[in-house]
Amino acid sequence: MTLRPLDPKRVPAAIMHLLRRLHGAGHRAYLVGGCVRDLLRGVPVSDWDIATIARPEEVLKIFPFAIPTGLKHGTVTVPTDVGPCEVTTFRIEWGYTDARRPDRVEFVTDLEADLARRDFTVNAIAWDPLHGKEVDPFGGRGDLSARLLRAVGSPVDRFREDGLRPIRAARFAATLEFELEPATEAALGEARAEVARVAAERLRDELLKLLGAPRPSRGFEVLRKAGLLAILLPELQACVAVPQNRYHAYDVYFHTVYTVDSAPAEKPIVRLAALFHDVGKPVTRVERENGDATFYNHEFESARLAEEAMTRLRFGRDTMEQVVHLVRYHMFDYRPEWTDAAVRRFVQKVGVDKIADLFDLRIADNVGNGLKTGFPHYLEEFRARIEGVLAAKAALTLSDLKVDGKDVMRELGLPPGPRVGEVLGWLLEQVVEEPSLNERDRLLRRAREAFSIDTRGSEA
Repeated sequence: MTLRPLDPKRVPAAIMHLLRRLHGAGHRAYLVGGCVRDLLRGVPVSDWDIATIARPEEVLKIFPFAIPTGLKHGTVTVPTDVGPCEVTTFRIEWGYTDARRPDRVEFVTDLEADLARRDFTVNAIAWDPLHGKEVDPFGGRGDLSARLLRAVGSPVDRFREDGLRPIRAARFAATLEFELEPATEAALGEARAEVARVAAERLRDELLKLLGAPRPSRGFEVLRKAGLLAILLPELQACVAVPQNRYHAYDVYFHTVYTVDSAPAEKPIVRLAALFHDVGKPVTRVERENGDATFYNHEFESARLAEEAMTRLRFGRDTMEQVVHLVRYHMFDYRPEWTDAAVRRFVQKVGVDKIADLFDLRIADNVGNGLKTGFPHYLEEFRARIEGVLAAKAALTLSDLKVDGKDVMRELGLPPGPRVGEVLGWLLEQVVEEPSLNERDRLLRRAREAFSIDTRGSEA
């Protein structure tokens, strides 16, 4: 990789202002970590971090509006117009009882000692853009140029200090598209116990970052080979070496990770659905006499396991429901002989706002089978028919009906309650079948004919 020169002009004015304020108060300060790495790579920087000799209380005096997010560990977060910037005092640390945070932190004046506690050499480069000074004691530049991920110091020590670091190694291997240095790769599995103690929220966040990589399969393969996949995603580990049938070139595991690769990177919901779409196959697999296999109704088992896994990893309810919904319906079986009413029922069942995501998942699933059969043409026909339904503005939800609950109660003499919803649901079914019925008078007439109600509000 050809590295870009470190140019102060590429540092936002707000970040330069923080550095000037720190230096002006007599404190050395450097940009560190991922921001320096990404400046050297020539890619956009999403997070800015500063390491300084100033103590946390001194940083708060300089920036009284800052947030004391981690005073015990030397960190103060300063809001800026390019996002929050963490300002952390040079420190050394030891003792990681919880496999996450150090038991003891000592503030120091030596920048190189501070860099020595970091995870990978490419993240252990410091740069002072005000004075043009770069500090790279562990050869991070060389590793960056070689596209190599190497632990700082002893890999086993680094990984046992923080159980999330092996997961980060897999994530960086995928997002940076780097290879792991052999000793670093060999040490990943030595921290299994520490990885198992990492909080679910931290694992979830790393998983989401991994899914944003160009090819997440690189990271999943790092985890699988290190014996860590079963800790993060036992549902995916269970898919390893599970053979499929003539419609797939790969086992369930490799089909799954290649499907994830093929899903749109800018759609995390679809990539999550791709990750879980076939995890129900191992338990639904039935081998036939000819050696082939079937996986009937695996989508429902996959949806169940997806909900279980996402609950364990503390995903939000909305995200989980969207993913489970896509997984449950990813095996739709469109046929050209479907009636227009059947197409409308499909759109109603899936939801207008989920159709595009479901198609993206289905296309990725097709690419991930490894047979290189090309774009499934039936999807193009189905897409055209769905677009026709949407263009016709067919009634697909209760809000599309030309009557509402008040109309139904008035017409049928019903009190408020679930029976009103049942009538509206029945009317919607009629309209989905025959859109021309969606006129107020016709709907109310149908309701009167189907639901005979006496004056006391009970069914006759």
